[in-house]
Amino acid sequence: MDQLKDMLLGSLPIIARVTTGYAALTYKNGERIMTIDSQGNEKHNLRGVFYELAKKSAEKQKAVYGMSQLEDGAETWCIPIGDYVLCCSNVERVNYRNSLKKSIIDTLPFIARVAGGEAVVFDFEGKRLASVNANGEVNDKFIGTISKDANEAMSKQKPIIGESNYIDGASAVRIPLGESFGFGFNNENHVEKSHSLMNEMKKYQDAKYNFSDIIGKSREIQRAKEIAHIATQSNSNVLILGETGTGKEVFAQSIHNASNRGNKPFVAINCAAIPENLMESSFFGYADGAFTGAKKGGTQGVFEQANGGTLFLDEISEMHLDLQSKILRVLQERKVRRIGSQNEIDLDIRVISASNKDLDKMVKEGIFRQDLYYRLNVLDIPLPSLRYIREDIPLLVRNGIKRMNITFGKFVEDIEEDALHILVNYSWPGNVRELMNCIEKSFNLIGNERVIRVEHLPRNIKASFNIKDVEENGLEEMLQEYEREIIENALKLNDGIKSKTAEYLRISTTTLWRKMNKLNIPG
Repeated sequence: MDQLKDMLLGSLPIIARVTTGYAALTYKNGERIMTIDSQGNEKHNLRGVFYELAKKSAEKQKAVYGMSQLEDGAETWCIPIGDYVLCCSNVERVNYRNSLKKSIIDTLPFIARVAGGEAVVFDFEGKRLASVNANGEVNDKFIGTISKDANEAMSKQKPIIGESNYIDGASAVRIPLGESFGFGFNNENHVEKSHSLMNEMKKYQDAKYNFSDIIGKSREIQRAKEIAHIATQSNSNVLILGETGTGKEVFAQSIHNASNRGNKPFVAINCAAIPENLMESSFFGYADGAFTGAKKGGTQGVFEQANGGTLFLDEISEMHLDLQSKILRVLQERKVRRIGSQNEIDLDIRVISASNKDLDKMVKEGIFRQDLYYRLNVLDIPLPSLRYIREDIPLLVRNGIKRMNITFGKFVEDIEEDALHILVNYSWPGNVRELMNCIEKSFNLIGNERVIRVEHLPRNIKASFNIKDVEENGLEEMLQEYEREIIENALKLNDGIKSKTAEYLRISTTTLWRKMNKLNIPG
């Protein structure tokens, strides 16, 4: 038996070296006789220490597998041989891996600072184990959450570079370090500082939107952006037309920011929100003592506030006729005078107006001045209703998810096909604004789930979509209804002129007439 013991002890250095771990020999009761590391050195501190897994192997008289008692995450096996048990583990390999992981975690503050953003360590699933921001502060907000990109990097065992999940314009990289963990970092803080710098440059204005914020690939949106880009090259007044919630102010701010007035004031005023008795003072300001209760020293009106920059007149259709004539005079003379003052102030402003009503019709009805309409409508930009550009809804939804992730601190990755189908087929009377409200409501209901499902949608939107109706009507009827909406919208955009409408739709005039007859579109 001593010969067997000597033989087994003699094999320990070889086993330890091959497995890059510890090899040990124990008695049947689990008491360690000798433990050797991969360098052939005995671990004297382990002599006489009992190993429960070795004892279990001897009792069962068969090889067993389990976890090491020496290193968290290390694996071991034990084989009974006569009165002894031969054991081997990958302790050193795991110890090295854990040490490397700890070193990377300890280095995260430096990685984050150099990268200018967040630095993280994640496990084999892509689950965050540690996170530090660029200021060296531990970020516990998303610990335990699984990143889709980190998961992909671990499963493919190669670096994944892409967009940040939270900050527009920021980039992120995820790098696997073996099969058990990896690390990643982004430049979110650097990009945020760049955004802050731009905001500081524009601190005298409230225009935060740019053309990159206008989401959509439909022909109608692309055409609207083309006209808006043209508007940035001149100082001509612009009239933006569209239903409530179609993004008129987003377009107005984008034009301002891309123009040579981009570092000057952007002042917006909603003509429908101001009481009639305060409209004149809001537009023109007033002098000291102009009326009872007037602010000492007087105050500026929006024309003065916007001087040098852009004045955005939202819901211009709500301005009463008497004020329209005064606004026209200011625009013609390029001078403004405060109420109660004799001094005129020279103006250098660009006016962008918006309306959700048909101003042509209002001019014909005599409730909007024709001369003011011509003064405001040098360049006109019609914005399509969301129901006419349904192909843009998936893009808008996914962009909304990205923005809501930042607002709510969640990690929502996508929307399921059935839920998206409902959103695409909903009528959206409130347009893009209503769609974003829908996404926000869904985020309040989604909990910790990663995908927006039908049950997370608002009740009124789910109720408006009856699956049974779709099944009964069939795809053909749905397509015809969609085609009817597109043609009707194109006719409206082209003032009902068939030749222009056909050219806009890239079809012949004959084809347009045939489709209009088939779909019972008057014309």
